[in-house]
Formats: sequence, structure tokens, C-alpha cells
Amino acid sequence: MTTSQSSWDTRAETGADIPAIRRINLAAFETSAEADLVDALRRDPSWIDGLSLVARDDHGTPVAHALLTRCHIGEVPALCLAPCAVLPGHQRRGAGSAAIRAALSTARERGERFVTVLGHPDYYPRFGFGRASAHGIGLTIEVPDEALMALALVPDHPLPSGTIRYAAPFGI
Repeated sequence: MTTSQSSWDTRAETGADIPAIRRINLAAFETSAEADLVDALRRDPSWIDGLSLVARDDHGTPVAHALLTRCHIGEVPALCLAPCAVLPGHQRRGAGSAAIRAALSTARERGERFVTVLGHPDYYPRFGFGRASAHGIGLTIEVPDEALMALALVPDHPLPSGTIRYAAPFGI
């Protein structure tokens, strides 16, 4: 049974949330790759405590997850938004958007300036992401141009140009 909520309780993950976050990622994706990636990122120097956010249902159960980890655009520190996942029974109800907005807000409050995402070009622009190539940002692998996006969290800090360097667990 799905719930209908207009607002979601969001917060940084705690150690108690780790099994739930793994279940969310396993349920949301066809393989365990994203769940395994989250686990690998927790052990990587790119992990930043407080930037793994969950959205919880009315019972306090995590149903969505958004993760920001350290990456670089050229030599400039930035964040990578990935993965983002929602339990199938809660998709299209705002839980994922709530987790992403909470993650971006937390990053902004902590003084972070830039975020990249490789994802669905119809979804991420609602959070302010735009085509990375318009700013001279690229990858070392071929991806659809519209799928690689970037966001300046602080408007008076324009996006830098350069090649994105992800954390080692991404394998890029």
C-alpha cells in the first residue's frame, strides 16, 4: 500500500538507516550496482558525513535516499549527486524530490558551491540543474550530452569548466 504525503520528513542518514538505504536502492534499481556503490562510497574518502539524506514516511521509515559525495570539476571541489532512489511504492509522490532538495540545501548551508549529476534530463532540471557542456564541463567517457548536468548552489559563483573526476568507486 502506498501513502499519500504532501510533505516529507528529511534528515541525514544515521547508522541505523544503513540497512533501509540498501533496501531502497535494491528495490529501486534492476541490479545491486547502486546499493553496492553506496556501500563502497561510505568507505571512500569522497564520503562527507551529513550529505546522505533520507526522506521518511509518516511512520518514520526511510523510503527515499539521495547521496552527495566529493568529486572535482577540473581541480575545483564539487559534489556528485548519485545515486538517488525511492522505494517503488512511494515513487511519484515527492519523496525523492524531498531527499534531493534536502541534500542540496544541506550542501549549500555547508558552503559547497557546485553539484554534478548524470541522470534523466527531464527530472533534474526541476532542481536547477542545466546541461554541463554549456559550461565546458565533460567526462572522460561518452554519455548523452543532455544527461550530464551541473548546478551552481550559489548564484554568484559561476560553474567552473573542466573534466569531472568522480570518486574511485564510480569507476569513471
